[in-house]
Amino acid sequence: MRDLRVAVVGAGPAGIYAADILTKEHERAHVDLIERLPAPFGLVRYGVAPDHPRIKEIIKALHRVVGRDRIRFLGNVDFGTDLKLEDLRRHYDAVIFATGAIADRALDIPGVDLPGSHGAADFVSWYAGHPDVPRDWPLDARHVAVIGAGNVALDVARMLAKPADEQLTTEIAATVYQGLKANQATDVHVFARRGPAQLKFTPMELRELSHSPSVDVIVHPEGFEIDAASQRAISSSKGTRLVVDTLLKYLEAEPTGAEHRIHIHLCHAPVEILGTDRVEGLRTERTELQGDGTVRGTGEYVETPVQAVYRAVGYLSSHLPELPFDHQAGVMPNDRGRVLDLDDVPLPGLYVTGWIKRGPIGLIGHTKSDAAETIAGLLEDLDGLPRPELTDPDAILNHLTARGATVVDADGWTRLDAHEQTLGQAEGRERIKLIPRDAMIRAAQP
Repeated sequence: MRDLRVAVVGAGPAGIYAADILTKEHERAHVDLIERLPAPFGLVRYGVAPDHPRIKEIIKALHRVVGRDRIRFLGNVDFGTDLKLEDLRRHYDAVIFATGAIADRALDIPGVDLPGSHGAADFVSWYAGHPDVPRDWPLDARHVAVIGAGNVALDVARMLAKPADEQLTTEIAATVYQGLKANQATDVHVFARRGPAQLKFTPMELRELSHSPSVDVIVHPEGFEIDAASQRAISSSKGTRLVVDTLLKYLEAEPTGAEHRIHIHLCHAPVEILGTDRVEGLRTERTELQGDGTVRGTGEYVETPVQAVYRAVGYLSSHLPELPFDHQAGVMPNDRGRVLDLDDVPLPGLYVTGWIKRGPIGLIGHTKSDAAETIAGLLEDLDGLPRPELTDPDAILNHLTARGATVVDADGWTRLDAHEQTLGQAEGRERIKLIPRDAMIRAAQP
């Protein structure tokens, strides 16, 4: 069994699972996890709402992988700035790109560029403390619309409706707390194009909307349709059944008079964001189910006065330098993880996994099986992989030093992690997240 050196670009769950599976399947494989941020874990750290400690438990499992022998973390290293594709080919037998998706998918309706119209991914990055986004956020709207039928839409709605003081048990930084403390929102309206059985919410996320005593969840009866296709979905999926049951409980519940409200509107398709100089409302068209899980417009329009709109219609991967990209699908063209050129021919030694491979769909479990498929392909190709020019593990570090990169290794991440926990202990919390990149790098230094 030959020695195998592999670079995995992106240290989120997809990249870490790929490293984990490869080093278990090939006993002489060594993996460098190359991450542009000083901290690993990707969207688990920067895409999950801070009041989701159960979801963040996955970090503990990922942390164990990052610290394992034959896996090396190289943080604060940016592909396209600190490293080119040619550099990776010179140092590694193969490269796996696992850069995920952090941008907002476009919503092509009039008014989308008005001030007060926001991408949900940008808002998530702000409240999750991503180091590369501005540290202020306008939260002066009293009535807000959220467009989307997935968990990100629910996270955004909950973060806008829940009082800031209830977040003081989480890891949010002081700047995020102060921003949320100034939030003026009293009513958050969530709009979904289809009916209750077609929503992409998970039951746990939906139930969590009502965990705050300061928030009433109001499901509006208009659009609460169950057709034959919906009934089949409910019968065949426990998750769908639990979502519909939870919605029914909200529908039947009497409001408590809480000071904040989350409204769920079903069978409403966004048509136009209204306003002249800034957002003043949202126009939606009522839809109706067609019996096959899809909907059609009814020609009936509703205008909801709001001062801000959040578009939670999906994440989008970004085009990486020197590599092919399908801009319509938002993925790197591939065949079961093997990167394809413009003629659909596999590019030797180049692979993808995670959302940049299949699009931003599925849960953590899908990411693990996805990585397994990519690693299986890489090992099938092993005998034909081009040998790297440089095999010394220190060669890539010397190259990065010459480029002026400040690399945060696994020991540095451990120091940064411990520093955040120390900050949290002073306030009775598990951790307080550091936000500025330079502060993260300083905390990582010995």
